[in-house]
Amino acid sequence: MSEKTRLKSSEDYAAGEDNTFRERVALFGWVWRDYLIRHWPWFVAAFLLMSVEGAMFGALSYMMKPMFDKVFVEGGEQYIGLVGFAFFAIFTIRALAGIGQKTIMSRVSAISMMELREALLRHIMTLDGGFHQAYGPGYLMQRLNGDVNTINTVWKAFITGAGRDVVALISLFGVAFFIDWRWTLIALVGAPLLILPAFFIQRLLRGNSRQVRDMDAGLSTRLNEIFTGIVPVKLNTLENYQAGRFRSLAERVVGIKIRSSAAEAAIPGLIDIMSGLGFAAVLFFGGSQILSGDKSVGDFVAFFTAIGLAFEPLRRLGALSGKLQPALAGLERLRELFDLEPAVRDPENPAPAPTAPPRITFDRVSAGYGDGPILQEASFVAEAGKVTALVGPSGAGKSTVFNLLTRLIDPETGTVTLDGIRTEDMALGDLRAVFSVVSQDALLFDESLRDNILLGQTGVPEARLQAALDAARVTDFLPKLQGGLDATVGPRGSKLSGGQRQRVAIARAILRDTPVLLLDEATSALDAQIEADVQAALDKLARERTTLIIAHRLSTIRSADKIVVMNQGRAVQEGTHEALLREGGLYADLHNLQIRDAD
Repeated sequence: MSEKTRLKSSEDYAAGEDNTFRERVALFGWVWRDYLIRHWPWFVAAFLLMSVEGAMFGALSYMMKPMFDKVFVEGGEQYIGLVGFAFFAIFTIRALAGIGQKTIMSRVSAISMMELREALLRHIMTLDGGFHQAYGPGYLMQRLNGDVNTINTVWKAFITGAGRDVVALISLFGVAFFIDWRWTLIALVGAPLLILPAFFIQRLLRGNSRQVRDMDAGLSTRLNEIFTGIVPVKLNTLENYQAGRFRSLAERVVGIKIRSSAAEAAIPGLIDIMSGLGFAAVLFFGGSQILSGDKSVGDFVAFFTAIGLAFEPLRRLGALSGKLQPALAGLERLRELFDLEPAVRDPENPAPAPTAPPRITFDRVSAGYGDGPILQEASFVAEAGKVTALVGPSGAGKSTVFNLLTRLIDPETGTVTLDGIRTEDMALGDLRAVFSVVSQDALLFDESLRDNILLGQTGVPEARLQAALDAARVTDFLPKLQGGLDATVGPRGSKLSGGQRQRVAIARAILRDTPVLLLDEATSALDAQIEADVQAALDKLARERTTLIIAHRLSTIRSADKIVVMNQGRAVQEGTHEALLREGGLYADLHNLQIRDAD
């Protein structure tokens, strides 16, 4: 895989320089510009409510002064009702504003993260086959879910608390300054002690977060492999082996998460130390002023209430600064994914794709997947409306031919054309609409059987659907399914046998009704009787199309109009079954070998 399409690992980040402040702002600016700005009216409403909620903290601390001076010290009984009503109003307004802003911002959070996750999924699906070979489903699922969830967790904490806490700090320190600005400066005497430790803690958290994200992706990949291959795991008694490998990786993740949790807790802890130092200093300096009468008891209580209330939102903001580091790491990883561009893309001025069965030409085509070429200057022609079979030993490049035709990859050299038009000159959607593919490993989704056959097609008449089901012999097992066509087939079609899944794939191809039919051992999982019936349906389907067949059993392609024999990435022989047997060479050797195996 090239450097342009390779994702960075935690080691790559560690080897590089740390992001500058401008780069970090750019990351958050990207999320704001692409996913949040459309919700700006809700942000305005929520900010106003946050401001009201935060301002109530300052009002609460200031009300301590008249309560002590007017009611408790001077004994002003007439003020009791007024002060009591003021406290009730403050708490009521604070509660209503808090409910409103949290509801609004939780809505924005849920919608924006959903949009981000959908956009990432759409982008990942556009990336080419080389990328998906390098990064398995478990790894990509972790990126799609884990990284976005990390951002969402911090985002929710940020939008539902940070704005309120900032306004609260402004109002509380405003009250404190109003009472005595010298006391306020003394209370903040320990603030410089936070700067250097907080800087190192945040760097540690960001590095740990990257490692955790990579290791979580490794865990997801391991689990995906175990669950996908659960039958081989059981048959080879690998339960303890796989559990041990999982535990080894999980223990490393746990260790890093414990260190990260300790680092996150250190920031609020440092704020507590600063708070204690500030309280002690104010008490030492201001106590004498209270005793001498220069300041009232109400001044002292209001000031200490303001400072006491201020340190709690300050602790929350400090804790949030620690949580921002995992979010920043997640943003870096997501932006890196979004910056990847597919190697296979639509041309600027696409040519029309053929609507009739086309003539397919491979002209000195070389192609591979990054580890060296699979095809090496392969040349052959599949005539329009004819059946062309591809045979040869494993690794000869037969499947690569299908991948080139459907542009899962593009040629490194040479050209692939349909009726003289290069596949690279056609829009991907138009090109892939030309092909129906039936492979020996039919992929089904955890949906109803009907949905798995239609695959998004709408308006299909029931008579046409029934004809496809009959031709593919799906109707043979349909009565056995509870719910019939509306029965769910399970993850990857696990509720169906291999032969049943293959018949579903054949029904798809019949219903899709495209100019080109690509068959990759399409009947390999069927028993002899059903294979004969289904093969007859496929033969009928192939008469009106350009058909390419990958076959390992040579008995299934005797009637092909042309057989192309491939070896080591090249087309080494062409002809009919009888002509190739007379010619000798690789095809005759394969044929004789299969006869001996059958005997």
